[in-house]
Amino acid sequence: MSGIIGHTMYAILAGKSAQQKKLPVWPVLSRHYASYLCGAYLGCDIQTMPEAVCVDTGQPVGYGTAPLERSPLTGGAIRPWTLGFDGQSYRPGDIHRLFYGRAHLVFGWAPDERQQTVPWDHLADYCAAVVTDSFELFGPGERKLAYLLGWMAHIVGDSLIKSVQPGIELQLLDGKYTPRNRPIQDVFSYHEVGVKELNLNWPALLSDLAETPVEPIQFHYMRVAQPRGELATRFPNAWSPHQAGLLEAALKENRRYQVIRNPRLVEQYRLRKVKGEWHCSDELSQQTGGLTYAEMISLADQANLRHALWTMGEAIADLFEQVIERTPALQTLSASTGPTWSEITTRWGTR
Repeated sequence: MSGIIGHTMYAILAGKSAQQKKLPVWPVLSRHYASYLCGAYLGCDIQTMPEAVCVDTGQPVGYGTAPLERSPLTGGAIRPWTLGFDGQSYRPGDIHRLFYGRAHLVFGWAPDERQQTVPWDHLADYCAAVVTDSFELFGPGERKLAYLLGWMAHIVGDSLIKSVQPGIELQLLDGKYTPRNRPIQDVFSYHEVGVKELNLNWPALLSDLAETPVEPIQFHYMRVAQPRGELATRFPNAWSPHQAGLLEAALKENRRYQVIRNPRLVEQYRLRKVKGEWHCSDELSQQTGGLTYAEMISLADQANLRHALWTMGEAIADLFEQVIERTPALQTLSASTGPTWSEITTRWGTR
C-alpha cells in the first residue's frame, strides 16, 4: 500500500486486533487515536515534505523523494523545494538519507550506515526498551505511548508489504508492492474497506492525524538525542544528538505539509458516478495502466486483499504482544475502558 492510506489502514486494523485480544494497550491507543495514527505515518516517514514548488502558484507540490516533472496543479514549471535550517538547505532526499533508517530500524539505512540495521528478531527488544524509557524518562502521559504503538505498526507494515520480512501473500496485478498496484490497494482500502465496511471518515482522520504535536519520544527512538535510559544501555550505537535541531525542523515540516496534502488526497481518491457507475480519478487510473475502478476492485478481490489486510493487522498486534511481554509497565495497564453506556444505563437509568 502507498503512504498514508496504507499505513493508517494497517494501524486501524491492528487496533481492532488488539481490542479483540484484550491487550492492555488498546484503551490507550483508542483514547489518543489521532496520535496513534500519526505515529503510524509521520512517526516513520520523515520524507513527508514537498518535492517541488509550483512556479505559477508558489504552492508546494509533490512528495519528497518522488520525481516530479511538472506541477500537478497547473501542468507548468516547478523548482526544487528545500528545507532551510541553520544556514543550510536540505532536499527531501537529504532528509531521507539522514533519518529514514533511524525510524524504520530494520531497513532503509543509508549505504554507509547499513551496519546499524536492527535485526528483525531484536525489534521487540528495541521497542520494549523505548516503551520502558517512555514511562521512566518522559513522564506519565499516555499520548506518547499511543504514538509509539503507531510507530511500531508502521515498521511491521512496511517490512511485510515491501518483502523485507515474509508474511504477506499478495499477487495483485504485477506483484505485492509496485507502482501499478499501489493505487489499487489505496482505493480499495479507502472505499471498499474504509468507507463501506469500517465507516471511516477519512477527511476527519487525516486532519486529526496531521494536527497532532511533535512527540519528544521520537527523538529518543530515532537516537537523535543524548543517549540515556534502557535504550542506550541495550543499543549504545548510532546515537546522533547533534542532528536533533534538523530533525525537529523536519518533523514540523511533516505536519505542516500533511495539512496541505490532506485535501488533495481526499480529492484524488474521490469517486465520481457517471451513468450509474463509479469512477476513480484519471490520475489513479493512469498509474494502473488504464484500469477502471470496477476493474481495480475486481483484481483486489481476486487477490484476496482483505485477507492480506487481516494478516497485517494480526502481525502488528503480535508485535504489540511481544513488547507487552517484555515491558512490566504495560502489563499493569487495564484492558478495559470502563463500563459501556448500556451498562451505565442499566445501573443508573432506572429509579
